[in-house]
Amino acid sequence: MDQRVGLFIFLALGLLCLSVAPVSQAQDVVDDVDVEDEDDLGLAGAEDELDGELQEEAPPAHKTPTPKVTYKAPEPMGEHFFAKSFDRGTLDGWILSNAKKDDTDEEIAKYDGKWAVEEMKDSKLPGDKGLVLKSRAKHHAISAQMLRPFTFDTRPLIIQYEVNFQAGIDCGGAYVKLLTQTPELNLDQFVDKTPYTIMFGPDKCGEDYKLHFIFRHKNPKTGEFEEKHAKKPEADLRMYYTDKKTHLYTLVLNPDNSFEVLVDQTVVNSGNLLTDMTPPVNPPAEIEDPEDQKPEDWDERPKIQDPEAVKPEDWDEDAPAQIPDEDAVKPDGWLDDEPEYIGDPDAVKPEDWDEDMDGEWEAPQIPNPACETAPGCGPWKRPMIDNPSYKGKWKPPMIDNPSYQGVWKPRKIPNPGYFEDLQPFKMTPFSAVGLELWSMTSDIFFDNFFITDDRNTADRWAADGWGLKKAAEGAAEPGLAAQMLSAAEERPWLWVVYILTVVLPLVLIIVFCCTGKVTHTHTHTHTGQSASEEDKRPAAEEEEVDEEEEEEEEEATAEEVRRPGPGRSS
Repeated sequence: MDQRVGLFIFLALGLLCLSVAPVSQAQDVVDDVDVEDEDDLGLAGAEDELDGELQEEAPPAHKTPTPKVTYKAPEPMGEHFFAKSFDRGTLDGWILSNAKKDDTDEEIAKYDGKWAVEEMKDSKLPGDKGLVLKSRAKHHAISAQMLRPFTFDTRPLIIQYEVNFQAGIDCGGAYVKLLTQTPELNLDQFVDKTPYTIMFGPDKCGEDYKLHFIFRHKNPKTGEFEEKHAKKPEADLRMYYTDKKTHLYTLVLNPDNSFEVLVDQTVVNSGNLLTDMTPPVNPPAEIEDPEDQKPEDWDERPKIQDPEAVKPEDWDEDAPAQIPDEDAVKPDGWLDDEPEYIGDPDAVKPEDWDEDMDGEWEAPQIPNPACETAPGCGPWKRPMIDNPSYKGKWKPPMIDNPSYQGVWKPRKIPNPGYFEDLQPFKMTPFSAVGLELWSMTSDIFFDNFFITDDRNTADRWAADGWGLKKAAEGAAEPGLAAQMLSAAEERPWLWVVYILTVVLPLVLIIVFCCTGKVTHTHTHTHTGQSASEEDKRPAAEEEEVDEEEEEEEEEATAEEVRRPGPGRSS
């Protein structure tokens, strides 16, 4: 019984944890945002103004204020190269592209997608504004100059910014480009072909959820640039595109060539520029000789037909695959003279039937009723069976090819384009930040762009900006019951888990009670005694023990009296 009870308890706890897990994942922790002083808390709601007479007759009832997180624009602290929020409500410092995209239909070639600075539609922080992509099915391009170019030397690179897909995302990107510092850089003509050093951020089309990290590596031999793509994150990224919450995207590049990609300050991808990029930074030392050709007599056949094999004399290639079964016997009752189908005797020629135009009318065919009870109708034929003498077309057997040389491959030669760059971190300096996007969904919200070479400075900026959004969104989260219902709407199988979580404890109680009752009854039946008799038996046994002890003492005393003492003759 103990094993069964333990098993039921284990199953109940397991199902309960499983049902709560999707809900707990949806909850944001609010306690990790520091509030420096009491002024960071505000009061939600205000009293309606009352006229003087009403105030004299009855003072207004006091409402309990509801605390909420009050927004305060982040201020950059420490060394940084770029810090942009949009709380002033303007695009100061940002430049809209007036260019046209090459190799595109004239109707959609122009970068005429609209941008706006506004609060989120469902903002939990009044006063918090961001850059919003407003148009769908349009090309968008906007950029801003940095305080100074970033040069890759001995300090890391940290870039982070916030994105909120307010309307979800069907097909489109929200990635940022770090534009390469060149004399030709003109932000007014920013297009897709404008050179960039790094491209980073979310992108999605269909069911392909991407989080790009791409850098353009300069070939030290040719001077040409080639895109290097980081491996795809193993983490499930779907939630960041569908939950309509603000997420913080961070890229960290270190001078030792290691990198980290974080979402909401949690690492979702990491690796090394030398080993985890596609194609690899460094080419192979050897390549196949493009001028090498396979010899004409090179034999790649592992098996060949035996040239010495001879077809047996009794091999009949003309024998049919099937023959009539000579042992078959026509079943009794077979109706040879009855056709399988007959004309429908109840059919009537249509009145508009024209024999000159339609030909002679014939009744439609129906199964012959006489054949329903018979084993068959019509001329009987022997059934066909496989021909035991059938062998098919003769072919010589296959044997190992004595001349087999293996699969031919070109010989290896030193790679004339080989180089070894052990410091791919030292990329081309960049001096501007740009968004060059196409999207089938509008209202993509961007905010709090930040570039620095100090991790602590980036974390402080994140806490002052994204941290407040996280706290506000967490404070507005529904209760546990509402979240469980919402989770069940997205995952209908959770209803089964909820039901089992309630039913299992009831089953456990019933089984426990029934099992205990049966065992108790069985014991009484086996002994043939009632509960009252069981209770009386210990008292009776104690009385019997006391009487036996008294008798033993009396016998010992009598023996002592009968025993002769010293000097007494027997």
